[in-house]
Amino acid sequence: MGAQTFDSDGVEIAFIDEGAGDPVLLIHGFASNIATNWIDTGWVETLTAAGRRVIAYDNRGHGGSAKLYDLEAYGAPLMAEDARRLLDHLGLKRADVLGYSMGARIAAFLGLAHPERVRSLMFGGLGINMVRGVAGTGPVARALEAPTIDEVTNPTARTFRAFAEQTRSDLKALAACIRSSRAPITAEALATLTCPVLVVVGETDVIGGSALQLAELIPGAQAVEIPGRDHMKAVGDKTFKQAVLKFLEERP
Repeated sequence: MGAQTFDSDGVEIAFIDEGAGDPVLLIHGFASNIATNWIDTGWVETLTAAGRRVIAYDNRGHGGSAKLYDLEAYGAPLMAEDARRLLDHLGLKRADVLGYSMGARIAAFLGLAHPERVRSLMFGGLGINMVRGVAGTGPVARALEAPTIDEVTNPTARTFRAFAEQTRSDLKALAACIRSSRAPITAEALATLTCPVLVVVGETDVIGGSALQLAELIPGAQAVEIPGRDHMKAVGDKTFKQAVLKFLEERP
């Protein structure tokens, strides 16, 4: 699978475009990339086999996309515009959008800013904490900036640092990304979403929080809890894939 690139208002963004059918846009999580979040987990294969066209991109600061070190260059509303410009670049009027963790936040901002471009929204790995905010971005940023992982004692922050090293990420760009303005998503804003919405979160995911509680804020949203899975283990889970395929089959 060869990645292509496009210019998103001066920022080079890497993406893949596979398969044929109704387009699904995939937005990966923090410190991840197309390969780690979507290819290695079997998502691209699963969706293309189900007759979908799959478009996935590396968020700015991640994977094969441009690494930026300015706090002003990040934030989910800005990063959602990369998604919109990719749809523009490909000449797509709208797509079903699946985001994981930070990618779910970005997907929400895309749906709120450009509802006409989003056929449905699927939030993975982010439940009620989409509204409450994820505590401890400071410790995660400091963990990314620490000279070595051995100096990181906070367990959650250490998990992110280990993951960022595993994905061979640019730690400085990630620190800028997570330190950038945390634009809040309010319950009132989510209540205005009119497209079909699915929320899927692992049962033991303390980072994402409850899927049911988030779904209750969104008109007609469905919630699925993945038994026995945490934030990192839920990503490629077959229950998650089955829920998404069923949702896509049934949505108007």
